[in-house]
Amino acid sequence: MSNEINLDALDKEILFHLRQDGRLTNVELAKRVGLTPPPCLRRVKRLEEAGVIAGYRAVIDPEALGRGLEVLIDVEIYAQDRRTVEEFEDTVASYEEVVEFRRMYGRPDYFVRVAAADHAAYEAFVTEKLSGLPAVLRLQSHLTMKKIKADGS
Repeated sequence: MSNEINLDALDKEILFHLRQDGRLTNVELAKRVGLTPPPCLRRVKRLEEAGVIAGYRAVIDPEALGRGLEVLIDVEIYAQDRRTVEEFEDTVASYEEVVEFRRMYGRPDYFVRVAAADHAAYEAFVTEKLSGLPAVLRLQSHLTMKKIKADGS
């Protein structure tokens, strides 16, 4: 957050409803939280300006994009020098298949979430892109059996 802000119960309720449906009109949001539209809009603007609301986005079904296979990968690297680490991070972050990429404390060094069309596309991604990077020491793939909760829903 760019500015510190104290969230009261009404702010939290506004955030709850916007997380459920970011396309709510101000009038509908105000009705749901028990405000009139002008003060509701002021609160939303204050939350946006403070960085509490970082943006709005569409949640796209990966199947619709031909990327129905999601794989979680633990990545360990051997390199510790800043230049190699930064190059590794920039390269992995640039891959279209990578939908989430995190540097972790401890092991593994990185967590990568990849969306691919199928097993063959995933194998090509790992073989041709990820495992060939100079910093990579070890990869461990985790295939999802069942998605129970995702994206804060």
